[in-house]
Amino acid sequence: MSNMHRKMGTFALTMTGIGSIIGSGWLFGAWKAAQIAGPAAIFSWIIGMVVILFIALSYAELGAMFPEAGGMVKYPQYSHGSFIGFLAAWANWISIASTITVEAIASVQYMSTWPWEWASWSHSLVDNNILTTKGLFIASLLLLFYFFVNYWTVNLFAKANSFITIFKLIVPGVMAGSLFFAGFHGGNFTSSQGIAPYGWASVLTAVATSGIVFAFNGFQSPVNMAGEAKSPNKSIPIAVIGSILIAGFIYVILQVVFIGAVDPSMIVNGWSHLNFNSPFADLAIALSLNWLAIVLYVDAFVSPSGTGATYTATTSRMLYG
Repeated sequence: MSNMHRKMGTFALTMTGIGSIIGSGWLFGAWKAAQIAGPAAIFSWIIGMVVILFIALSYAELGAMFPEAGGMVKYPQYSHGSFIGFLAAWANWISIASTITVEAIASVQYMSTWPWEWASWSHSLVDNNILTTKGLFIASLLLLFYFFVNYWTVNLFAKANSFITIFKLIVPGVMAGSLFFAGFHGGNFTSSQGIAPYGWASVLTAVATSGIVFAFNGFQSPVNMAGEAKSPNKSIPIAVIGSILIAGFIYVILQVVFIGAVDPSMIVNGWSHLNFNSPFADLAIALSLNWLAIVLYVDAFVSPSGTGATYTATTSRMLYG
């Protein structure tokens, strides 16, 4: 810990948590959850947020009591000993480290859907949902970018991450408002066999399989960055709990807007038959909001990359721990 400089304030830590939670998940999560649970997917996000919040409360307290770099891999060692702590730490580290490549791949996949003529070269980056050689090269460059953003001091990372996260908060907000006023069908919430067309058990299924838990797992980032917090006793609990609540609110709003913005003719045969290439962008184009579609295509690249850079920072602290 002697090599760590405590330069991150509450705002930067909260942005780190939000940036980790709102990644590629917001672009497809609402669609996937609606496919599984229909309009009741709204409750899936709420349940997922509450469950993760209870887990996060323990780590928020530990982060304030033991503000160490890579705290998520240190606490199992303190509670269960070195051997069990080692196994738990590596399992956690591998799961978080793999997210970095997932976000890089997501950025490239979204890039390949850019509709502009000047970006026609991007269409060859993905073939049958698999990255081509060109796609792998671009993804590798993104991984290097994530590394250097973190390599050039924690101050640069904190500022870059805060800027990207604010952008990631503005875009969903603008999109939600635009879709709500351009074409919101309140009847979608009760049509096609009611609010829970596949039963209430599907609500819990969506929590586990539509990326909800995967998204909220980002709450760990402020805990892992606790070694560089200025006032960890105050900052860590606020950052952990605040990032979950803020991101949860955004995800619920996105789910509500998605359900209402879908054309009723698309759910005549049920929500499970919904099919999109880029859900929110496709809805924007269908409602003639071309400017919004452009913003979403750009954010579809920026959002996963911001999360990838954040996870690069946290996994390095976990490895240090």
